[in-house]
Amino acid sequence: MRTAYLEGRSIAALARDHGVSRGAIRTAVADLMPDHTAIEEDIPAPELPVVLDMPGKVADFLRTAGPESAERAALDQGVTVRRGQGYTLRVSTTPEVHRQLLDRCQPLDNTAAIPAQRKARREYANRVNTLGGLRPENHS
Repeated sequence: MRTAYLEGRSIAALARDHGVSRGAIRTAVADLMPDHTAIEEDIPAPELPVVLDMPGKVADFLRTAGPESAERAALDQGVTVRRGQGYTLRVSTTPEVHRQLLDRCQPLDNTAAIPAQRKARREYANRVNTLGGLRPENHS
């Protein structure tokens, strides 16, 4: 596999040849040839989307806070999950957009916000803060 990759064989072709996923081939290439990773070539690795549950009180506030286009798209594409009397918005976006959304809901942290809003923001902040240094995957 290493020779075929170095000779220019595509990841998709190698995956078909070996009956595995493209992700498995990428992992194997990274493990077998660390000098061929994006980090070593000074190409920033793209942030992959992660899924986080955003409390409904935070989502409601953000929708009225005039979010940027990427933030608006993340909110619009979120999946509503009913939770008792309220709801959770399951948002799939990059960690950077989650951080931007968290920054935008900063006013919910002050004393003018109702306690339920402050608690909802803390819950979302805890979820976003777990993303620091983790590889992209699902977190809820």
